[in-house]
Amino acid sequence: MRRPVIAGNWKMYKTQAETRAFFAALKPQVAGSTHCDIVVAPPYTALAAAVEAVRGSAISIAAQDVHWEKEGAFTGEVSTKMLVEAGCRGVIIGHSERRQYFGETDEAVHKKLKAALEADLVPIVCVGETLKEREAGQTETVLNRQFRGGFSTLTGAEFSRIIIAYEPVWAIGTGRTATPEMAAEAHRFLRQLAAAGFTPERAAGLRILYGGSVKPDNIKGLMAQVEIDGALVGGASLDAQSFASIVNF
Repeated sequence: MRRPVIAGNWKMYKTQAETRAFFAALKPQVAGSTHCDIVVAPPYTALAAAVEAVRGSAISIAAQDVHWEKEGAFTGEVSTKMLVEAGCRGVIIGHSERRQYFGETDEAVHKKLKAALEADLVPIVCVGETLKEREAGQTETVLNRQFRGGFSTLTGAEFSRIIIAYEPVWAIGTGRTATPEMAAEAHRFLRQLAAAGFTPERAAGLRILYGGSVKPDNIKGLMAQVEIDGALVGGASLDAQSFASIVNF
């Protein structure tokens, strides 16, 4: 049985004070939520405040991105060592906004993934198609390209440590959500790629999250699908009550 994961991606929201207030409100609401892993990814500046705020709880903190080099002349970037020191236990890699707005490639995703694994961070690696690609019937082609570009050189042991998030780009922040059946179909295809590229056993253990306008009113339908192992939540993760409702699906 794959353990569900509910992860919140705050993107460029919340100060340190707002972060402390959020967790003060969230923790009592999820104190008994032992059915899933709870992850929150604040902005870099709020990581230390978040780690301190969740101390003693089952909530883990992840970063929203990372650079693949250990150190160097990379202005504005952050290394895995910095994230580990800050108390992060995971990191989101290859989010569609990184790909769309900052030109992140499958090769960059692969480098970041390898760096995260070397640092014992849990990578949540994002894949997904744009609206244009879906309407052109290219969803599986895009997922296949991203899967091979990101994961093809991993060892089986390395692959078993990752989490994949399927996020159809057309459903992120738009209010449009892939139906549970559409999401499950994409998840099923990703699991087939995992079985072919690694082993059926590793594919069966792979946790695949859905991301794309996840809200309290659609999480139950999504989680009812056997292929969906959790959610990567954007806007709805910014409010403690809303996020707790999703965690307690």
